[in-house]
Amino acid sequence: MIKKMELHGTHIPDKILESRNKRISEDVLMKEVQEIFEQEKRKEDLILKNIKKGIDIESNSLIIDFLETSKIYHLSDIEKTCIDYRLRFLSSTYYKAQLPYEAISKIKHLEKLHDTKLEGFKIMAPAKLFKLENADDPLLFAPIGNQYYYLIHSWGKDLHPFRKIMMWPFKQLENFILLLLVVSLFLTALVPQGMFSPKYTTMEFLMIFIFMFKWIAGMALFYGIKKGKNFSEAIWSSKFYNA
Repeated sequence: MIKKMELHGTHIPDKILESRNKRISEDVLMKEVQEIFEQEKRKEDLILKNIKKGIDIESNSLIIDFLETSKIYHLSDIEKTCIDYRLRFLSSTYYKAQLPYEAISKIKHLEKLHDTKLEGFKIMAPAKLFKLENADDPLLFAPIGNQYYYLIHSWGKDLHPFRKIMMWPFKQLENFILLLLVVSLFLTALVPQGMFSPKYTTMEFLMIFIFMFKWIAGMALFYGIKKGKNFSEAIWSSKFYNA
């Protein structure tokens, strides 16, 4: 009885390996791969060095056709967001947390795409993520000229959904005074009627309100001076902790 001839499919990975082994030995191949890794490591080390140095420049040479318009921001837009959410926008040299590898990878990609070396990095983040001089989601930018910045990468967790509301009183002095007035009015309303006199008059309410406001304002002033706090519109671009 004639046996049927078995036909086996062609396994492509084996064919690629066979072709590679004819062209180059494994030792030489591994040396070439090692050299590639070392070259990439040197590029990454240079990028990290430039980020830590925080060189202050106004622009980088980028090709406009390769830029994404959704990642281009003017300094005025960045300032408004920093003030609304009480963030800082500072040179990358002050950033004390570890940069994710994705940020380094995107910088490498941009440098290769635009055939340039990026410098002058800026980071937007809460003050606690910066190592500030003493007088929850970073964004990495590079300047492209005329106070415009290009967003390279953002990482970390999103800000609390109510952060803008919570930071509203610290946006400027007027907001803070309004908060103190509302708190004082609320505490005054909690004072039981007849606590100071049998008949609760409007004048008595007003006097208690003024007392409450002075007490709350005094506490706030003491805390603010002791902690070196300031309003968001004054510190968004300050490198000083107690600016």
